Amino acid sequence: MEIKQIQANLTNPDFQYRLKAISALKNYNAEVAVPLLLSKLHDSEFLVRSFVAMGLGKQQTSESFAGLMEIMKFDNTPNVRAEAANSLSLFGRISVSHLVMTFYQDDHWLVRRSILAALAEMECPQELFDVCIEAFKGEDFTVKEAAVDALGILANTSQQAVALSQLLTLINDESWRIRMHVAYALKNFDQPQAKAALGKLRQDTEHRVVAAALSDLLA
Repeated sequence: MEIKQIQANLTNPDFQYRLKAISALKNYNAEVAVPLLLSKLHDSEFLVRSFVAMGLGKQQTSESFAGLMEIMKFDNTPNVRAEAANSLSLFGRISVSHLVMTFYQDDHWLVRRSILAALAEMECPQELFDVCIEAFKGEDFTVKEAAVDALGILANTSQQAVALSQLLTLINDESWRIRMHVAYALKNFDQPQAKAALGKLRQDTEHRVVAAALSDLLA
């Protein structure tokens, strides 16, 4: 799509045209694309703003970073904030502290799960452990489950000991779903305490927890 057509489509009242225009900007360099993406930062349609967040993640400049920070902190739609967090993580280590801060400030499950997933892909074990602990203070079970999974990723890192210690406190959690995730996470650890905890979970009253604890043996 020619740049003049993109500019025209970005002002079209039909948001489908605006989406196509934003998608077409992937074929342009940052000097051209970023200012046009930023011009739609506050578009009335949340899907357009989500596409903007995706586009800014592919055009890594200081301006696109700042734009993503604004979206992640202030957009009124969780889906858009989550998309901004995903895109911000593409900038690497420089984004970690901002993602952690947003995790503490934004308690929406979708945003928090996006940040957990992003940090799990990055080499930042201390920060990942910190947000896991914060996740357990919240009320959303899907976030807690994601945090348990993330603790399992911390095996063989500098946070291995504290991650295992936290997992061991969860083997008697009242939620069978949490215990099931704990069973899977513990399999990443070779320590005797982890093996003993798995042995206990194989005697759990919930058959799905037992199945999770036994899955490696059955395989």
